[in-house]
Amino acid sequence: MSFLEVRKVSRFFGGLAAIRDVSFELRQGEILGLIGPNGAGKTTLFNVVNGFYHPSRGEVLFKDKKISGSKPHLICRQGIARTFQVVKPLRRMSVLDNVVASAFLRAKSKQQAVEMAIESLQFTGLYDDRDVISRGLPLGKRKRLEIARALATQPEVLLLDESFAGLNPAELDESVSIIRRIRDKGITIMIIEHHMRVIMAISDRIVVLNYGEKIAEGTPGEIRGNPLVVEAYLGEAPSA
Repeated sequence: MSFLEVRKVSRFFGGLAAIRDVSFELRQGEILGLIGPNGAGKTTLFNVVNGFYHPSRGEVLFKDKKISGSKPHLICRQGIARTFQVVKPLRRMSVLDNVVASAFLRAKSKQQAVEMAIESLQFTGLYDDRDVISRGLPLGKRKRLEIARALATQPEVLLLDESFAGLNPAELDESVSIIRRIRDKGITIMIIEHHMRVIMAISDRIVVLNYGEKIAEGTPGEIRGNPLVVEAYLGEAPSA
């Protein structure tokens, strides 16, 4: 049984193909990197996987069940959560209440939602900020709040859209540690990221998109040495 499968997915906007005939599998327990130049179709693909867009062609399957065409909240309930490239917390609510709102996807009571939220905040290092109004958080903590909200839905798969963008080196190291611990909890991860040293260090496999098409798939070592990827995106092989 495959875990998450993207099968010949295309998404058109008018006559423009944002993604075209993209196929790959996300294996249970792995971290899969998704890279490519700006405009390559990475976020569009995430939007198809989690139900914001319906595919124009093709399908997405989760544990051999078709999910493409389902609404985002139903896909989330099945176990696929995501973060967003532009973080948008509930700005007038506290950090804790932001995460409680997400926990209600599965919680049977307010008390249970609070307990689940606290667990997510402790895991992401935000517990001491639980009473802070979210609009007052610096970018690095807003990025972690986005992850905490997704974790509070108790996902099996986590889609991370540029969770490292704009972070300073210390925040970057902390976020890498959190993502590795998420995988250690048994959560499968697919991540869009432009920090090549990060993506090469944490990914088990990498899928490369360019102009909406998959041009390569393989281990970080295979991707680093792929001439198509170097020409389209990397420019030069990144240092180890």
